[in-house]
Amino acid sequence: MSGHNKWSTIKHKKGAADARRGRIFTRLIKELTISARMGGGDPNANPRLRSAILAAKAENMPKDNIDRAIKRGTGELEGTSYEESTYEGYGPGGAAILVDSLTDNKNRAVAEIRHIFSKYGGSMGENGCVSWMFSKKGYMSVSKADVNEERLMEIALEAGAEDVREDEDGFEVITAPADFETVRAALDEAKIPYSDAEITMLPQNTLMLQGKEAESMVRLMDALDGCEDVQKIYTNADIPEEMANA
Repeated sequence: MSGHNKWSTIKHKKGAADARRGRIFTRLIKELTISARMGGGDPNANPRLRSAILAAKAENMPKDNIDRAIKRGTGELEGTSYEESTYEGYGPGGAAILVDSLTDNKNRAVAEIRHIFSKYGGSMGENGCVSWMFSKKGYMSVSKADVNEERLMEIALEAGAEDVREDEDGFEVITAPADFETVRAALDEAKIPYSDAEITMLPQNTLMLQGKEAESMVRLMDALDGCEDVQKIYTNADIPEEMANA
């Protein structure tokens, strides 16, 4: 498996669609709320909120749901207060894992995340133990069916992208976080479709897992993905395709 976040590919192929859709909506609502709370309710002046709105629309979230989440963030409607945290640890085989949490109960969140690490063969570590292995970047995935490499590179690099990488299924456009919106706008203007558009944490190097370690890693990541207080998960684990689809 290739790509910026191996788990992104795995989780699209696992679990009941309705249950996963519910979790996606919950996470999107949290992100909309905290983005509006931190940067205001105007997406034109709040890049994080603008990205959250686009992500919500990509999942076909109703406009009323989006508007309510934003108004809870700005205080126009009563709502839950969320707190952001990032936890670091190791999975089977020593794979690095970063977990972004967005929760209304930090004590519950850290206890549950620590329990999941322990239960599935991992361990939580101190702040900074694995974060140095990742770089914060903008990321977009583009299908080979929608554009050829030469045109994509011309559009993306001219707009400020750092790199355009080819993988089995398509191309990955990598940007500095500050250039993400500009590059995305350039792809929109050129009518080049993309998916998985986000500011993410890219592993600087990957660690191949096989056999039992790969199976345990999938179970660990699946359990983290099912935790209500977990917003995003990043790993440097490279898991064989057959393990991901098991």
